[in-house]
Amino acid sequence: MKRRWLILTGLVFLLSASFAQPVKQVDLCIYGGTSAGVMAAYTASKAGKTVLLIEPGKMLGGMSSGGLGQTDIGNKYVVRGLALDFYRRLGKHYSSFEQWIFEPHIAENTFKWYIDQCKAEVVYEQLLMDVSKQGTQITDITLQSANKLGTVSMKVKAKMYMDCTYEGDLLAKAGVSYHVGREDNKVYGETLNGVQLLTGHQFPDGVDPYVVPGNPNSGLLWGINSAPVSAKGKGDKKVQAYNYRIALTNVPANRIPITKPDNYDPKRYELLRRQKQLQPWKELNDVFIWSLMPNGKTDINNRNGFSTDMIGMSWEYPDASYERRREIIKAHEDYTKGLLYFVGHDPSVPAFIREEMNKWGYPKDEYVNNGHWSPQLYVREARRMIGELVMTQRHCQGQEVVKDEVGYAAYTMDSHNCDRIVVNGQVKNEGNVEVGGFPPFPISYRSITPKRSEATNLLVPVCLSASHIAYGSIRMEPVFMVLGQSAAVAACLAIDKNVNVQEVATDDIKAVLAANPKADLRKVDYLVLSTDSKSVKLEGQWEEGLSKGYGNSYLEGKANDGADKARFNFQTIPSGKYKVYIYYPKTETSAPQIPLTVFNGQEEKKQLLALSEVQIKGQTSSTWVPVGSFETVKTEQPVYVEFGTAGTEGTVAANAVLFVPSED
Repeated sequence: MKRRWLILTGLVFLLSASFAQPVKQVDLCIYGGTSAGVMAAYTASKAGKTVLLIEPGKMLGGMSSGGLGQTDIGNKYVVRGLALDFYRRLGKHYSSFEQWIFEPHIAENTFKWYIDQCKAEVVYEQLLMDVSKQGTQITDITLQSANKLGTVSMKVKAKMYMDCTYEGDLLAKAGVSYHVGREDNKVYGETLNGVQLLTGHQFPDGVDPYVVPGNPNSGLLWGINSAPVSAKGKGDKKVQAYNYRIALTNVPANRIPITKPDNYDPKRYELLRRQKQLQPWKELNDVFIWSLMPNGKTDINNRNGFSTDMIGMSWEYPDASYERRREIIKAHEDYTKGLLYFVGHDPSVPAFIREEMNKWGYPKDEYVNNGHWSPQLYVREARRMIGELVMTQRHCQGQEVVKDEVGYAAYTMDSHNCDRIVVNGQVKNEGNVEVGGFPPFPISYRSITPKRSEATNLLVPVCLSASHIAYGSIRMEPVFMVLGQSAAVAACLAIDKNVNVQEVATDDIKAVLAANPKADLRKVDYLVLSTDSKSVKLEGQWEEGLSKGYGNSYLEGKANDGADKARFNFQTIPSGKYKVYIYYPKTETSAPQIPLTVFNGQEEKKQLLALSEVQIKGQTSSTWVPVGSFETVKTEQPVYVEFGTAGTEGTVAANAVLFVPSED
């Protein structure tokens, strides 16, 4: 009897333990429901793998649904696969081909659509607690509820793991090497890393840093670091500033007034008062990058010396506990809401600026489960893995070119300020870098894989292996989506071949992406670039264009006797119905209309394509322009689109031609 009681007691204990700590077994476990995490989950699920996507918060999409609606593009050439599909789905919502400027909730709904269309399971508000390993293999991870820290909520066993967080928590818990802050320029032979006291987003000369102007003994104003500036290029642990990309609206029916926030202290904005004494207010754009989104909304970003960036307040965040991170996030929210309230109510702000500010408020239809405020702090940079290869400034500028690419980047090497200091008795910001002028560059597969001596079933497409300044070019949402999809393909290949992630052949990854770029076996697009000498035939005089086009370069012809022709041949396009687009890098000399000839394999159609009314929005000077719908016929002569210069007034850009399946 006693033995039976002991057995029953044991069974109850085991069942209770099992209930308290359920174990989920999947092929792929993704930690972080950012844009990269969603695309990875969709890709792997559509490939037939069981997938668990763990989101520490309440919202999918990270910054792409958290307020960053003014997409940092760089060059659309780098946006491929599901990333491109995402912006086209947004385009369908807004009745355009591709949409790069959008509202937060529309982006969130689009990410939810991807999850609804696949079999990936999503759990919300679960935070990483522990990681177990055997040698270099992660065996399982332990989670805790975000609402009950310290108590185990579930365990996950997976064949492959992926860290898609902005913080790199999974890679850190797995014992993978990483860096926080800025490397010294000497580490990787760079020039733009480390301390940089430059002019971007800077205070004008003459802004006094002291509580009592001119009196150092009175102490420094809020937000100024008392430490002296270090030598240029010197490394440190300072992290570039975080902020919120702020969604406001001026539509009265959808507007919630901006009221005094928690912990409001107008003394925090004394530096803004002093800055505006030297640079008087003219408009809200003096202090904010006030980008307009559809339906009367904004994506507000940092501008000039004092703005939405909470400089110097992000240094602890990457390695902080969850409790401390919550405090840092709340401080950023209070600061940002306080700045908006200050501009709308402080007597030092001119009345016309206060009046304009008070036309705006929080949108009722955004972030409805988070008090109409974004739940996603813009964590621009946290941990950065030190993996099999470190991407550096040399890769960005083409001095080193990798051959095992799984994505491309094209944005400027961009860092927001890291510190606010005193230089010669004046307040200055330190750390801002904005250096571009280079074409799209490849991102190595080795940069998303840990060192093989540390972890062999983990992929890291967000906190990837890059120096501080190189990460500044790579860290854009479209690129994260591309890398997330590539990582998912790599994870599936590693599972299928039973190999470590470091042993997956990049040629195999590229082959899968080329054959199935949308991850769900939909028909592929057909694209020909001007740089494809095998497919593009030229007559007459064509020169390299000087503006930013699609890819590395484009061709430009000028009006003459009509001898200039550029024929883009599509050798392998199958018969079918397509929508045809040309890429248009707009310049001051662009011809208002250009002659085009489309041959569908059977007959030619000539037209004059009007370009003068084409509108280009967002962070780009070029766009796709629709040519029309065509049905191709497979014959011995290839389908083609031919540009000409006959009868034009100005320059004609021959850059890229795209055939998109009509049903897509």
